[in-house]
Amino acid sequence: MSGQSQRLNVVPTVTMLGIMKFRLVGATRGHALLKKKSDALTAQFRQILKKIVTTKESMGEIMKTSSFALTEAKYVAGENIKHIVLENVQNASLKVRSQQENVAGVKLPRFEYFTEGETKNDLTGLARGGQQVQQCRAAYVKAIEVLVELASLQTSFLTLDEAIKTTNRRVNALENVVKPRLDNTISYIKGELDELEREDFFRLKKIQGYKKREIGRQLAAAREFAEDKLAEKVSLQRGVSINSAHNLVSAAMEKDEDIIF
Repeated sequence: MSGQSQRLNVVPTVTMLGIMKFRLVGATRGHALLKKKSDALTAQFRQILKKIVTTKESMGEIMKTSSFALTEAKYVAGENIKHIVLENVQNASLKVRSQQENVAGVKLPRFEYFTEGETKNDLTGLARGGQQVQQCRAAYVKAIEVLVELASLQTSFLTLDEAIKTTNRRVNALENVVKPRLDNTISYIKGELDELEREDFFRLKKIQGYKKREIGRQLAAAREFAEDKLAEKVSLQRGVSINSAHNLVSAAMEKDEDIIF
């Protein structure tokens, strides 16, 4: 991938450099927070997975016990016990409600059962098999509890799995795309600003050299003008030509190295 695609297309200015640095700080903080969120979700995910395995292992034994209890009730109370129970029940006594649990910003659905109303099957199996019917009911109530817990765990498991995938995609995007692109953009802006600074320094040196040459030229022109004025004054005082006056002025301004005093 070329360097142009690894950086943002911005104007290299000091203001844009500050904006890119601010965005890099925000991306770094966001990456750290999302990394912590991913770790927290992964830890919760593993705990739920362990609970699911344990619940499924216990569910097999509970369902076997409840099925055996139903067989005992049918054997003792007869096959018509099912119809007798259905006639005595009008509404469900065990109900399920849904709640939400917040884990690192992710709302997990949580199911729990509750008992509503009273059961009217106290006289069921009064003639025969009443104890087995009550035992069967208790066994199936326990089975329902385990099933509700398992449904809650599996729903939370799927929700956490999707949330972890989304969070990891964001973490990878910040780590492998956004932050390197901002780093490359900051390096590009710094390089361009350094180049502009060198150009400005070279331009200032050239301007200073030009000013020095201009000042020297002006001083030479002023010196020549002063010599002309002095030569003109000498020619007027002595009555000699202007060239002879120039020679006298030049000789007066030159120093003789052989004369000490």
